[in-house]
Amino acid sequence: MSRVAIIGAGMAGIACARRLAEAGHAPVLVDKGRGIGGRVATRRAAGLHFDHGAQYVSAKSAEFEALMDGLIDSGAAADWQDGAERRHIVGAPGMSAIPKALAADLDVRQGVQVSQVAQVDGGWRLTWDGGGMEAAHVVLTVPAPQVAGLIGADHDLVRQIGHVRLAPCLTLMAAITGPAPFASRRDPDGALASIIADSSKPGRPEAEATAWTAQASPEFSTQCLEETPERMVELMVPLLLDALGAAPDRVSHAAAHRWRYARVTQALEAPFAKTPDGTLYLGGDWCIGARVEAAWQSGSAIAEDLLERLT
Repeated sequence: MSRVAIIGAGMAGIACARRLAEAGHAPVLVDKGRGIGGRVATRRAAGLHFDHGAQYVSAKSAEFEALMDGLIDSGAAADWQDGAERRHIVGAPGMSAIPKALAADLDVRQGVQVSQVAQVDGGWRLTWDGGGMEAAHVVLTVPAPQVAGLIGADHDLVRQIGHVRLAPCLTLMAAITGPAPFASRRDPDGALASIIADSSKPGRPEAEATAWTAQASPEFSTQCLEETPERMVELMVPLLLDALGAAPDRVSHAAAHRWRYARVTQALEAPFAKTPDGTLYLGGDWCIGARVEAAWQSGSAIAEDLLERLT
């Protein structure tokens, strides 16, 4: 039986696993995806890089800023001069470089979709298609609405996080020929709340077309959440072209991505939740707030609490 299993290789899961590994433990990190990092993600298409989740990282704490500075020194991240007053840090050559660098040397098992987490003698049993494992301690860093599907809707922890709310976000990725009129634009009241020229970020491929990522407002995203990706493109491309003052014939690539649980609108307001015996933990950005740093802080706090039990 493993001592610690962590479900979800986003920033919270990586932070927890990294801290435990630094203390000499060997946590097992499982994730359903082909890549790691959760919404700190990059998609490659049309010879360009699209950061279709988190667009950048900002640091409020000195500790997290030092972590990001270390990634900059290693070449996995860079400062992005987008005109913002606050420092914005991006992965190089894409946002996915950040979680990849932070998860180096960790035991990460990808393509593993856990379907159930059940208590057994001495710990917990993780079950997935064609396999499973047991662990004395389990950390769930999945979105709050997905917890009930793993541990059961009647579990006390599900009731504890019942007030947490997350909103969806639809993302458009488009390659548009011609120079970029701006690096970033935010309009909280518009259908496209954020428009980013990913090609303006350091270390991105040089091409005739500019890589644009547009993220819809919570209202637009909720209204169109169940549309097909093709229909999302049809709805969002004209909005982007209007914002850029560009003609339709300049679009050489367009695709959409649905983030069903993206924006934290009501946080847990605690770094994590756990069972009284400290064998099952819940964490993620939804515990603290809608920031990459919040996810990291949640995972780190879980690790520190666990270390008091493991030593």
